[in-house]
Amino acid sequence: MRRIVVRRPGGRSALELLEEKDPVPGRGQVRVRTAAAGVNFADVIVREGYYEAAKNLYPMTPGFEFAGTVDALGPDCGSSFKEGDRVFGFTRFGGYASAQIADPGRLRPLPDSWDFADGAAVPAVHLTAYHALFKVAHVQPGDTVLVHSAAGGVGSALSQQAKIAGARAVGVVGSQAKAQAALAAGAESVVSRGSHLWEDIDRAAPEGLDAIFDANGVTTLRPGFKRLRPGGRLVVYGFAEIMPRGRRPWLPELAWNWLRVPRFSPLEMTSSNRAVMGFNVVFLTDKAELAKEGFDAVARWMREGRLKKAPVSRFPLEETAQAHAALESGKTVGKLVLTF
Repeated sequence: MRRIVVRRPGGRSALELLEEKDPVPGRGQVRVRTAAAGVNFADVIVREGYYEAAKNLYPMTPGFEFAGTVDALGPDCGSSFKEGDRVFGFTRFGGYASAQIADPGRLRPLPDSWDFADGAAVPAVHLTAYHALFKVAHVQPGDTVLVHSAAGGVGSALSQQAKIAGARAVGVVGSQAKAQAALAAGAESVVSRGSHLWEDIDRAAPEGLDAIFDANGVTTLRPGFKRLRPGGRLVVYGFAEIMPRGRRPWLPELAWNWLRVPRFSPLEMTSSNRAVMGFNVVFLTDKAELAKEGFDAVARWMREGRLKKAPVSRFPLEETAQAHAALESGKTVGKLVLTF
């Protein structure tokens, strides 16, 4: 098999392509011949060595999601999958590899109308969105929610699923050029980041917000919190603003950005009846029932045609560094996918 390995954290030159023997599935496992693997901003943080869940795992292969064909079953597999089945799935790490050893519980059949690149773009972002909306924020029909980075992978998934939940999503995008992508994903209205961001949000949601989904992590948390209705939830699932765009940070810069992250008092939250909540879906992948509930819902919505395919930019495995560079630029829309 071919796989990308990061021996030591670093810049894009740390992404090394290796060729090795195919792994053999163990008891109860299946092997998937990978056709495509999703690329997420978390992979960049993994490569740079700042991702908490990846500490002490180097050398390691990044990647959380993939799609391909089952090509081997381990002893006593007992799953409903057979060789030749088209599947998509998620993994804790290791997605950037042409063969995956997987627990059948982390796989779902790929609908016939979805190609492998489309399928590989689904698991990480839609499981994150599902957990944020339904398990953390408990969004209800009629709620108004704010989605930052609404043209990106998780942002577009949040907008789609909010619409399925009967909520109204206001999307925030980095530039007006991304507005149409956010609207196509399900946002009912879109505002662009800039000097008038919060005035525009107030016009789009004059009665306040029931939930905010924020992976910026620094400048938008405090102003967003103030715009929550009583009972509202600020859900934080990333800290993209701590990391500079397109280059590795230096430690004083990281320290300064960390100090800029707002702190919220329990007394303040209690007296205003607003909550700040955070999670990292990677730490939930070992909770089988949580993962099953969300993955079953996502797979069902795909079959029913309720989930739209994200815009996908494809990169051959050999161009993984270019894919990371594109993602770090902040100019991409939808998902980036490696192809095998």
